[in-house]
Amino acid sequence: MKPGLVLVDVQNDYFPGGRMELIGMEAAGSASGALLDLFRKNEWPTFHIQHISINPGATFFLPDTPGAEIHDSIKPRSNDVLIQKNYPNSFRETDLYESIKKTGVQQLVICGAMSHMCIDATTRAAADFGFYCTVIHDGCATRNLEFSGRTIPAEEVHGSFMAALGAGYAKVVSSNEYVSGLKEKGM
Repeated sequence: MKPGLVLVDVQNDYFPGGRMELIGMEAAGSASGALLDLFRKNEWPTFHIQHISINPGATFFLPDTPGAEIHDSIKPRSNDVLIQKNYPNSFRETDLYESIKKTGVQQLVICGAMSHMCIDATTRAAADFGFYCTVIHDGCATRNLEFSGRTIPAEEVHGSFMAALGAGYAKVVSSNEYVSGLKEKGM
């Protein structure tokens, strides 16, 4: 079964110096870039998702800013599909579903940011649409969150969301585990 790679919001504002720097985003970008190279080598479909903030008061991913641009680690090529979105769910009010269906892909490999927002929303929607999903946990990043007066470290936020997705929506593996699995299948 031919896989498709969905790269969610790997954009400059999430990297060091950006307006919403995430913990571990450089490593996630590197893992995502390595997967993108693998998919390009095998001529498997790739889907770049770019969030553009349209809400009043938004502070990052602002239209026509360098921070909203796709990061160099996964820069799209002319034949890659680029889909702009305005909501955490990459399928909401976009043509992502139709773009994937045109390729015949039934298995999606998902990575990017943020683990607790767009990765979660996109993966759950993809599973609801009937796609078999694999989330690459080291290809995702997030940030510390506040809840009930305490700071929840990014590592715990990330782990909680990966555990939840792995409990019913996706297979959650590292990039190395994913590549090893492909080799075992002879792909």
